[in-house]
Order: sequence, then C-alpha cells, then structure tokens
Amino acid sequence: MVVVMTMCGLHAQQAPIFTNYSNSYAVINPGYYGLSEGVNTLGIYRNQWSGFKDGTTGKVVSPRTFLVSADMPISSLRGGIGISVMNDQIGLENNVAFNVGYSYHLDLGAGTMGLGLALSLNNRKVDFANAHPLNEDDPVIPTSAQNDMLFDFNIGLFYTVPETFYIAFSTTNLMESKGKALQGKSTTSASFVGDRTFYIAAGYEYQFFNPMFKLNPSLMILSDVASTQYNLSSRLWYNNRMCFGVNYRYKESIGLLAGFTIKGIQINYAYDINIMGLKIPGSHEVSISYNFKLDLEKSPRIYRSIRYL
Repeated sequence: MVVVMTMCGLHAQQAPIFTNYSNSYAVINPGYYGLSEGVNTLGIYRNQWSGFKDGTTGKVVSPRTFLVSADMPISSLRGGIGISVMNDQIGLENNVAFNVGYSYHLDLGAGTMGLGLALSLNNRKVDFANAHPLNEDDPVIPTSAQNDMLFDFNIGLFYTVPETFYIAFSTTNLMESKGKALQGKSTTSASFVGDRTFYIAAGYEYQFFNPMFKLNPSLMILSDVASTQYNLSSRLWYNNRMCFGVNYRYKESIGLLAGFTIKGIQINYAYDINIMGLKIPGSHEVSISYNFKLDLEKSPRIYRSIRYL
C-alpha cells in the first residue's frame, strides 16, 4: 500500500455516498431536517467493493460505512432539528462524523423551503503503523496511529413540494478546517484537513393513471472540486409497499435497487455492479428507516400539484 501525503494536509477519500442516497439527506443537507412532518429514523450499512484485499498484506480493506440519523419538526421553533453519526472505514483510515443542527422552514409558493445549519465534529484517524510505504525510512511518514478532531459546519437549502418534487443544495465541512500537525520522524507541516464537498440533489414523483403505481426519478451530484460524481436513479413503487429500481453512477457502477415497507418500516437493498473494468468486486448496501408520525397543528394550505397545472 502506498501512502500519499502533501505538505499542507492529509485528505480522506471523496466523501462517501450511498446508493440509497434519497434516504440519507439528513447527513449531507441540514435543510432537510423536519420536512417530513414526523420523526425520521434511519440506519444504513454499506460494504463497498466487498472482499477487496490489500495487494501487500492480503487483508480485506473494502470501504465500510455505517450511518444512523434522526430528524423531526418542532413547530415552536418554526423548523426542525436533526442529528447523525457516520463511521467511515477505508484502508488505514477510520473516520467518525457527528452532526447536529437546525433547519428553519419557510413557506414558499406551493412548497416549503428548509434553511439549515449544522455543527460537524469529525474524528479523523489513520493507523500508519500498518502502512507499507515504498520508502520505509521516509522521515515524513508517521509510524504510529494519528488522530485529530476537526470542528466545522454544514449548510443546506432544501425545497420540497409534497408528493411532487424537491430540489436541494448543500455544502459539508464548509470551513475546510485544518487539524494539528502529524507526528512523524521529523518536523512536517502535514495535518488532517476537512473535505469540503458540494451537493446538488433533485427528485420528482410521477403518478401513473393507475394509482397503484408511481415512479420516483432522482439525481445526486457531489463534488470536492478535484473530482465530481454523478448519480441518476429511478424507483418504481407498487402500492407504496414494494419498489424496484436502478442507479447509474457515472463511469463507476450500475446499482440494482429493491425495497419493501411493512408496518411502516421501510427496508431497502442495493447491489452495485462495477463498470470500471478493474475486476473490482460489487458493493452491498442495506438501509432501514421508520417515520413516527406526529400530530402537528398547521395552518391549512391550498396548492395545486404541478402535475395538474
């Protein structure tokens, strides 16, 4: 394994994204908090490139990501609050991100705009003791586990028209905060640096003439400026209980999606087939979510769905 460092900072891989990204907006966009009129709870586990091994040690080093999140509306605050914890493991890295924040809700036209801000705490850790650099005597590369806590902010806008469409913009690790210098064999300016990432998301609900069926196409774009990733998904729902779909991740993978809902619990599974031509294994992802409905007193609003304009 080759360890690559710069003189100004040590960055993680591109921010993790889930194939079931339409269920995980709370972790990337604080504007989403509380827009569903209930307490949303979510858990996702993703095993990317399942079984992928280190060419030197033979150990399985496939990236693994685990997320739990919850958000809810609070009418007295004219918005909602949210919280999430995500553990992302890849190779020598083990990163834990904790987000907590607030979204102000503004009635805008036929829908609602969520304006969100979240405090982000990121515990970044790299176990250099298990690294195998090309030059074992390089004084810049540490020889022990290094970790640091980074404080930052996430911001987001999330506009939704119920049962019609949504569009969202957000930025995570806005300040791109820098941690303390890493401790190597010699003095170095290398340190952990937050990964500022920009997101654009959109989705639409198409209702067929047969009310038992509906189609949910969606789009997710994320970029850290150095690289950009495009995701395009579509799910076909039957009776709001079963769904099948596909996700295309540009030049990376094709994901097969399936899900069902039982007693309000929604379970989704995704399998990503790599199309990079590098004989990389596929990826597995499972998500479980539940919405505790709240009896909220809201002033009545009359609007027309854009499907009937």
